Amino acid sequence: MMKRILEIQLPLGQSAYLWGARKTGKSTYLHAFFPEAWVYDLLETDTFLRFTKNPQEFREEILSKLKYSRGQTQVQQFIIVDEIQKIPLLLNEIHYLIEKVKVQFILCGSSARNLRVQQANFLGGRAWIFNFFPLVYPELQELDLLKIFKQGGLPAHYLYDENSAKESIKAYIEGYILQEIRLETRIRNLNTFMNFLDLVSFCQGDIINFSNIARDCGVSSKTVQSYFELLVDMLLGYFIHPFTKNNKRNLIMHAPKFYLFDVGIANYLAKRNITELQGAEAGQALEHYLCLELYAYLKYNRIESRLLYWKTKTGLEVDFIVQEGKIAIECKISKNIDKREYRGLLAFKDNFPEARLIMVALVTSPRMVKIPTDQGTGMETEIEIMPLEFFLKQLWAGKIIHA
Repeated sequence: MMKRILEIQLPLGQSAYLWGARKTGKSTYLHAFFPEAWVYDLLETDTFLRFTKNPQEFREEILSKLKYSRGQTQVQQFIIVDEIQKIPLLLNEIHYLIEKVKVQFILCGSSARNLRVQQANFLGGRAWIFNFFPLVYPELQELDLLKIFKQGGLPAHYLYDENSAKESIKAYIEGYILQEIRLETRIRNLNTFMNFLDLVSFCQGDIINFSNIARDCGVSSKTVQSYFELLVDMLLGYFIHPFTKNNKRNLIMHAPKFYLFDVGIANYLAKRNITELQGAEAGQALEHYLCLELYAYLKYNRIESRLLYWKTKTGLEVDFIVQEGKIAIECKISKNIDKREYRGLLAFKDNFPEARLIMVALVTSPRMVKIPTDQGTGMETEIEIMPLEFFLKQLWAGKIIHA
């Protein structure tokens, strides 16, 4: 079993939510991290039916087990409830048990949508929120970009051979994503949603135009926006919004970008077969992968900074902005960086002089490029050029983005 980097450390009496897309490995992780916990898996049909019919039975059973268990008042007793969104009413019973009994819950889920729709009891701060993601760089034993682009980071897909991974990704889309959408929503025409999903797979890293996607799908812009919201609710994708600090009317683009939660699934949907680390498709996949690493790093380290992008109306762009503009990161598939590829970073520096500029590429070694700011002044702008793996090591060591 691969060692995951998340550590859920809770003081006595504190409970937690663990949110993550299906098959990211949440249940396996929780069984390993809390081996003495009592586990209720709501994917089990008998457990689901029993507590759907009589939610109070859950409270009664926990109280009975506590009464007859040894030393329950001296040690922390954790209770894992897997796929909590399946029975929102259980949260009322859990609220009672948190308040009245010395037990702690780990509530695991792959979608918060059903809880919101049914106005469920979110426990009012009694449960800290943790996130779980597909495999990230520190959890892998190697950095095999072509494998990541084809198979993605879901453990069951990444650890398979290529052909098995392809079949598993297909089953994941058809057997989980589409079926969960059918269960959680009133979408009747899944073909329309599948067309939407295919279109989204081609838009990774592009600014989203809701009207264009709606026209291509044959539905309204409002429907397309609801589809995006559904993907976000199911933890299957993330919006990356523009950085608008000190916004100037002629500078910033306002529409968000969108990235699916797994680069392998995106490439499968888009029917991309990337066989070499060059070209537009590989560049788009590299940007997607770097986005997911940055997003996971912020969440795992509980850093409040948002992951944003910056683009002017004239087309100058920086892929990722973090820590309120203190760090600007551009990503290129190139092994040789042309000076024209610095233009977005230099434009950002003109507007935010304190920013640290980083170019991540497939170069062989890190270096510092110094570019004259104005002819004759002697002032220079520094851009750090980092090989991808060097950047990832620096990132996960806490040397790029600080808490």
